[in-house]
Parts: sequence; structure tokens; C-alpha cells
Amino acid sequence: MARPRRIVLLRHGESEGNVDDTIYEREPDHALRLTETGWSQAKEAGERLREMFGDERVSAYVSPYRRTHQTFKALALDPRRVRMREEPRLREQDWGNWQDPREVRQQKAARDAYGHFFYRFAQGESGADVYDRVGAFLESLYRSFEDPQHPPNVLLVTHGLTMRLFCMRWFHWTVAEFECLSNPGNGEFRTLLLDRGGRYHLDRPFERWCTPEPYDTTG
Repeated sequence: MARPRRIVLLRHGESEGNVDDTIYEREPDHALRLTETGWSQAKEAGERLREMFGDERVSAYVSPYRRTHQTFKALALDPRRVRMREEPRLREQDWGNWQDPREVRQQKAARDAYGHFFYRFAQGESGADVYDRVGAFLESLYRSFEDPQHPPNVLLVTHGLTMRLFCMRWFHWTVAEFECLSNPGNGEFRTLLLDRGGRYHLDRPFERWCTPEPYDTTG
């Protein structure tokens, strides 16, 4: 099995929705664009990734949202060395269709009280739903490693919550551990590195906003 040396998880650059939550009344979430700041963040991330990858080949998977496609474009990776595929299972958590910002704020407050993993948005998804589809994507990713010619690098251009849930699934984190983590900033990435013992570890942790509180001693 040709396991990659690096699996890079990149959050998209700043989007219109990150600076103006009223836009969800007028535009679908999947259609939101990067801001000028978002383009700059993605270009800066591209400089760092090009240095990291060097002349090595990359297998890239991109969420189908406009802001993630724009982020990937801004990375300016060498198309001769990158195989890019759109991957719908890496999309953002679904919060419903046309969104009333006041209602979304109320639901976010309810989610904070109920728990980010289990709370399901009206007409949308819970964190647990996203976890399930990320798990299905991982099964496909594992199978791709069976190709002896698999590139030594994997790049996922996705969303903050999806990044955390990917790592939760990969490293078998508990729900309590997931709940204490914050999203990375726009244009930030985390890298799973393969060590000499054949195990992956994160290059740096996600920031914590609280201490995990498991239900009992199994946590």
C-alpha cells in the first residue's frame, strides 16, 4: 500500500459569508465567493504548499463550493504534478437552503447549548451527519492508497468543521475532544505526517476553547 507521506487539510480563504451573514438571504451557501482578503490568504497558502510539495506529485480533493474552487485556483499549484478531483463529501455542513440570519444566530446559540456534534440545523445537518460522510470519503481514500503509483501527497481543500471531523475520524477522537476544538482560520492548513513507525501525526494541534469533559471514565 502506497500511503502518502503527507495529507494536507486546507480551509478555504475568507468568503463573503465570513464577513456578512446577511448574504445567506440572497445567495446560496455553495455559491459564495472569496473576498479580496480570502484571495490573498489562499495565495499565501499556495506559496507555502508549493515549497512543501516541491517537485512531488499531489492528489487533490476539492469541496464543490465556489469558495473552495477559488481557493484551489489561487494556490497556483503546478497542473503537471497535481491530479484534482471535486469531492462532494468534503462540502460544508448544510445549514438549510435560504437562510434567515436571525434564525441562524438563534440556531447557533442552541447548538452551543446542545453540542456541536449532535445538534442538527433545521433542514440541515448535524456534525454527526458530516462525520458520517467524511467517514465514507475516508474509505474511498484508503482504497486509493492501494495504487502503488499513488502520489506522496494528498491535499484536501475544504471547510473548518470538515477538517476537524476528518481528524476526529482519522485519529479516533471522542466527541468530547471534538467539542473542545476551534476551527482553523481562513487559509490555514494542518498536515498529517507519516512517521518512520508507519503512523500519522498532526504537525500542530487545533486550538482549544475549553477542556474536554467526557461523560464517564470511558472518555
